[in-house]
Order: sequence, then structure tokens, then C-alpha cells
Amino acid sequence: MDMNFTIPVNEAFEASAAKPECGCPFCVLYRRLEEDELDIILGASMMEPDIRMKTNEEGFCHTHFEKMLGRRRMLGMGLILESHLAEVKKKLRGPAVLGDRRASAINALRRLGSDCYVCGRINKNLAAMTATAAYLFESDSEFKKKLGRAPYFCIPHYLALIEYASKKMNKRAYHELYDAAYLVMEKYIDSLSGDVSWFCKKFDYRYDEEPWYNSRDSVPRAVKFLSGSPDEENTK
Repeated sequence: MDMNFTIPVNEAFEASAAKPECGCPFCVLYRRLEEDELDIILGASMMEPDIRMKTNEEGFCHTHFEKMLGRRRMLGMGLILESHLAEVKKKLRGPAVLGDRRASAINALRRLGSDCYVCGRINKNLAAMTATAAYLFESDSEFKKKLGRAPYFCIPHYLALIEYASKKMNKRAYHELYDAAYLVMEKYIDSLSGDVSWFCKKFDYRYDEEPWYNSRDSVPRAVKFLSGSPDEENTK
């Protein structure tokens, strides 16, 4: 467990509690990690040979290519793409050995297209931060309160936390963490389900004169709850 992550994990949980629209605290961490990685890869890191070797081999997913372009650091993008295209060209040609070169080339390109250097870095660090959250819950009574004040956890990050805890924590601590996180989830899904149901009713003419209450944004909130919200901009 990396103790360097205790500060950002605490800050993310505090931000979510203070500003519920931040949503899942692990989504907050994801966004911060993503910002950091994009800054790094378009900065001095692109000139480091070991990192260029990794980006040449792994490439980037469509989402992170688009986000890199959005930062408009075109020289950095050009240098990354220059060497990455050389790697793609090599894989396109296939290995210079006997055998089915066509199949080898297609398989190599398929593996290249399934990787993303930025995603890999984010996922590695987020997994370490999930482990840190479990550690803090077990060792810090104040963090237990912070976890209980989270507005919700998105389903993917809730599962990641619970699955880690079930494997790494002692039985008593795991049950305590599970129960605390479940209470957060139960409260939120009850409220969210009611909002979505009311949103649907508002399309029935019989409810025309009724107020919307908290249902106007319930559909996008439900999507964030079910799938996470790494692209949200209101939590920086």
C-alpha cells in the first residue's frame, strides 16, 4: 500500500462530502489522475526514451487521443505520433519470419489497438488508491466518517473497493467496510430511483401541474451512478 496516496484519497472523499455533485470520490480521483497523466505525457516525459518506448508499443485509446488533441500541444502530439506510427508500420508489415505473416500482422495490430498508455497508468494508480481507502478505513476513525459521508459510489468503483476489501482485509474489517459502503449505496439508490420514476411520470399529462422536484437531471445522474463519470468537469 502506497502511503503517498493517503492525502489525495482523503482530499477526494472530503471534496465529495462537501460538494455532492462531485459524485463518487473514486471518480474524483480518476479525473485528477487523468489530468496529471495527460499533463505529464505531453510535457517532458515525451522526450524520455523509456516512456516513448511504452507509448510506441501501447498507443492510446480514442478518448485519450481526443483529450490530448484538445490540449493543443501539437508539437508534443507530433513527436509522440511520429514514433508511434513507426511502430504501427512495423506491425502492419508483420514479422520477417516464416509462417503466416498476414495473421501475425493482424494479431499484432489488434493487440496494439486494445492498449492505452494513459488508461494503464490511471488504472494502476487508481487500484493503489482503492487499496489506500481500504487501509484508511481500517486504521483511521476519521476516514470511516468520511466514507460514510460520500454521496455515493458508482457501481464500478464500489465493486472495485468491495472486491479488494474481501481479499485483503480481515473478516471483521471487511464486514464493517462493506456495511458502511452499502448504507451509502442504499440511501442513494433509493433517492435516485424515486427521482427517475418521478421524471418518467412528468411525461404523463396527468402530472403536468406537478413540480419536477429533484428529477430533472435524474437520468444523467443514473448513468453516472451505473457506469462512473470520469469525464465530469465540476469536481476539480
